Amino acid sequence: MKRIGALHVLTDTVLQSRHTHVELARLAVAGGAGAVQFRQKSGNTREMIETAGAMREICARAGVPLVVNDRVDVAIAVEADGVHLGQDDFPVAMARGLLGAGRIVGVSAGNTDEARQGIADGADYVGFGPVFPTGSKSDAGEAQGLEKLADFARAVRAPVIAIGGIGAGNAAGVIGTGTYGIAVISAVCCQPDPEAATRNLCDLIRESGIRVHDGQRVRPPDRSRD
Repeated sequence: MKRIGALHVLTDTVLQSRHTHVELARLAVAGGAGAVQFRQKSGNTREMIETAGAMREICARAGVPLVVNDRVDVAIAVEADGVHLGQDDFPVAMARGLLGAGRIVGVSAGNTDEARQGIADGADYVGFGPVFPTGSKSDAGEAQGLEKLADFARAVRAPVIAIGGIGAGNAAGVIGTGTYGIAVISAVCCQPDPEAATRNLCDLIRESGIRVHDGQRVRPPDRSRD
């Protein structure tokens, strides 16, 4: 079974400039992240490959999957564990064909139809959000809230990773909806101590009854918020 991870830390050098992608990967892994996602929307491809390659070494030593956002070519070049694709990014079916059956392919979906199509095309997990208002992505759209997230998690027959405005103050509520895990950017990257922030989120996930590195539940989700 592929190790998708219940805490995805997306590295970012736009919202903050104190740490590089490589430093953030090291800190996230040290804090116990279940997966690291290299997210860079612009720049020199050669430099992106160098950066992702260094991140891949860090993640591989710790047994943590490295997922590359959007750039299938970069993922292939550094032998990353997988890619995450948006609705307007590289087609999921083509990515699956290029990466093969053993790599991870994630897809963002705003509704169940998009999720089901992504799964049919070969996606291993589905990203859903934004759950809460977020400034990490300019085109993130309207916040969906916990009720819609719970409905989505019940309807989609694949692991659901929630994203958007999630942090230490609301992570337990998100996990309680029945999602497989969460993805964060500023909740780790923009904190004074990214390693400690990662560790705190991992603790919250474990307290909610989920194993961070394989997303398996040790007790049923709390659906009292439905």
